[in-house]
Amino acid sequence: MKKAVHFGAGNIGRGFIGQVLHDNDFEIAFVDVNEEIIGALNKKQSYTIEIAQEGQPKIHLSHVRGINNAQNPDQVIQAIAEADLITTAIGPNILPFIAELLARGLEKRLAQHNHQNIDVLACENMIGGSSFLAKEVDTYLSEEGRAYVRKHVGFPNAAVDRIVPAQSHEDPLYVVVEPFKEWVVETKGMKNPQLRLEQVHYEEELEPFIERKLFSVNSGHATSAYTGAKFGADTILEALQNPEVKHQVEAVLAEIRSLLVAKWGFDQASLEDYHKVIINRFENPYIVDDVARVARTPIRKLGYDERFIRPIRELAERDLSYQHLLETVASVFAYRDANDPQALDLQELMATKPLREVVTQVTSLKEGTLLDAIVAELEK
Repeated sequence: MKKAVHFGAGNIGRGFIGQVLHDNDFEIAFVDVNEEIIGALNKKQSYTIEIAQEGQPKIHLSHVRGINNAQNPDQVIQAIAEADLITTAIGPNILPFIAELLARGLEKRLAQHNHQNIDVLACENMIGGSSFLAKEVDTYLSEEGRAYVRKHVGFPNAAVDRIVPAQSHEDPLYVVVEPFKEWVVETKGMKNPQLRLEQVHYEEELEPFIERKLFSVNSGHATSAYTGAKFGADTILEALQNPEVKHQVEAVLAEIRSLLVAKWGFDQASLEDYHKVIINRFENPYIVDDVARVARTPIRKLGYDERFIRPIRELAERDLSYQHLLETVASVFAYRDANDPQALDLQELMATKPLREVVTQVTSLKEGTLLDAIVAELEK
């Protein structure tokens, strides 16, 4: 069997990346600091996925193990030295914290004269995740290690899409996932192009597909959550049963379509079909996805290059409408959740600082039309 090292043994790691790797005949070493999950993986060496659709079919995955990188970093290093593929699904903010360990593992490959080319795929909700990780890893490499990585290690960017809701089960490894999944890898960054996974799409240029996903799924999903929160909805399904929420999501996706067509030349009719599929996914009755989960970390989601401000900026550059995105941004600023530190921080900023100052700080927008437009929307 081929060997994979996957950083992140959470629901997405096990319920999406792990399934695809398993289906491609990989033995998987999951790396995480969650000792309950790691212990369960090592005890059972298998786990079960449930597909959230009629009949709720189950998929059994085997040939898995866990490594606690906080307790056993040397085991992670050796696993990297022996791996055929390395993947991550840990969240963009955590990537810098695995960079040193990954660098040490790649140096170990050099020390053991392992010259098999290998790719590192950061499967995160961000643009250029693998490229970002590559820069972080580079800071920990020796000169010899840097030359080795340039020759033998690829960091192709990837885009991933599968809804895996927050959940709790008696079995900590059991995970429920939606039927839909999409994983796209950019071929131009690969060092081992012969290793291609079934169920994965390979494209020479990934950015159009990343933006299609981020601006459609992430922006649409977040719009469902923040608009639904205004009406007191607890779940995404409940939110979309409100005609006003659904209309807002559809209107935001229409603005996103205008951007994707103008910027990348996507086919309008195909995008309309894609967006209908997205809304159907959000409305899956077999998935209970909490508004609080989707809406968490509102300050991050209001970032300059994030799912609302970036499409607004790019629509404005093309003189295209972004009114419904603006309305959603106002809902994000108004979002409240006593259990979300960022939501509390945002409301504290709103209560203690001038509005324009808060918008500038959170969005990183400079003085100008867009800043004026957001402030005006918030003052309505």
